[in-house]
Amino acid sequence: MKREEKQVIIDSLTEQLQSYKHLYISDISGLDAAATQKLRSECFKAGVKLIQVKNTLLKVALDGLETNYEELYVALTGSSAIMLSETANVPAKLIKEFRKGADKPILKAAYVEESVYVGDNQLESLVTIKSKEELLGDIILLLQSPMQKLISSLESGKNTIGGVLKTLEDRA
Repeated sequence: MKREEKQVIIDSLTEQLQSYKHLYISDISGLDAAATQKLRSECFKAGVKLIQVKNTLLKVALDGLETNYEELYVALTGSSAIMLSETANVPAKLIKEFRKGADKPILKAAYVEESVYVGDNQLESLVTIKSKEELLGDIILLLQSPMQKLISSLESGKNTIGGVLKTLEDRA
């Protein structure tokens, strides 16, 4: 591959890495063509971009970014594919679900929510990470709960007072 071709690939990778918040490095080698196509299809449906990359080109692209990805470099061995996503836990859930029928993909490393996870043993941790939107939803539910209880209490109190007044009116 010529230097110009490599630079085009590096520029493309850099652009794609900048446009997504979360990066997973996985090993999909050994999957046959049908399984690879199925994985690509599942990634597309989930909004995950799957790209087979050369480790050296990925390392150069990561070096060109402002964020420090040095902790991920230990995972850049063997065959690598990157999964890019806007939602933190979607690629992890996809990997876990896909592995019910196959041994791969194997999680090599991930950069999620400004934290680095190295090794396939981190998959469960990544699956349980909540996205920013999920956390905001949980906070809103927590804030709504006391307000709903207060409104409910006031509503029931209104009915109680109304019942007492009705009873007094009937006696008079």
